[in-house]
Amino acid sequence: MSDAPVKEQRVTKQRVAISAALDTLDDFVSTQELHRLLHEQGTRVSLATTYRILASMAEEGLVDTLRNGEGEAVYRRCSATSHHHHLLCRNCGKTVEIEAPEVESWAAMIAKANGFTQVQHTVEIYGLCPECSAA
Repeated sequence: MSDAPVKEQRVTKQRVAISAALDTLDDFVSTQELHRLLHEQGTRVSLATTYRILASMAEEGLVDTLRNGEGEAVYRRCSATSHHHHLLCRNCGKTVEIEAPEVESWAAMIAKANGFTQVQHTVEIYGLCPECSAA
């Protein structure tokens, strides 16, 4: 655990609006998509502020972030409170949160075998969900 002081974030109306908007979404959303949604709802927030707040929320562990198929960062408020991974549909964006103890064991073993400590990892599995596969 780091002894660095925790940076306290100011609670601004833009931060509250972004947090509330994320609470209404089921799937991952890009910064630009979220910015467009906020403007459609009448919330005035700049794109730069949206990027900054999402990055801050990701750093604080309030949202999950990953790269979509195009390499763009996307964000979502996850329901899982513990470390987890995702299955993502390449077509519709549907996301399923998964726990994978085998991945955790494998990552720890590989890190130890190579002398690494304080290891972190992310695993995202891309495919087609059942609905898109059937279409």
